[in-house]
Amino acid sequence: INSRGETGGKTRAKAKTRSSRAGLQFPVGRVHRLLRKSNYGERVGAGAPVYLAAVLEYLMAEILELAGNAARDNKKSRIIPHHLQLAVRNDEELNKLLGGVTIAQGGVLPNIQAVLLPKKTEKPAKTK
Repeated sequence: INSRGETGGKTRAKAKTRSSRAGLQFPVGRVHRLLRKSNYGERVGAGAPVYLAAVLEYLMAEILELAGNAARDNKKSRIIPHHLQLAVRNDEELNKLLGGVTIAQGGVLPNIQAVLLPKKTEKPAKTK
C-alpha cells in the first residue's frame, strides 16, 4: 500500500549504470559529464561518452598488458612507471600516439651504442 492507499502498480526497476549496459569498466556517466563541462560542443549525444569510454578502456588495457609483461620480464609483481615507459616506447603504435608525453619517473630505454661496446679481438689461428 502506497501513500494514496493504492496497492500494486509498477515498482521502479533497479538502477543500471550505462557502463554496465555497455559492458565497460570505465565510467560512461563521468565521461559524459566531463564532455559537457569541457565545452567540446553545445550538445553531447548519448553514444559519444559510451564510445569514448570504450576507446579509453581499450587503450588502458593495451598499455597495462604490455606494462605487466615488462614487469614480469624484470621479475617484479608490481607495475611501476618505468614498466609503463618500457611498454609504451617498445610498441611502435603506442610510441607514435604518446610521442610527446613524458612519463614521470619513467626513466629511459636501455640502449648502448654499438660504437661504445668493446671491440672483439680475433686471436690468430695456431698452425702446427
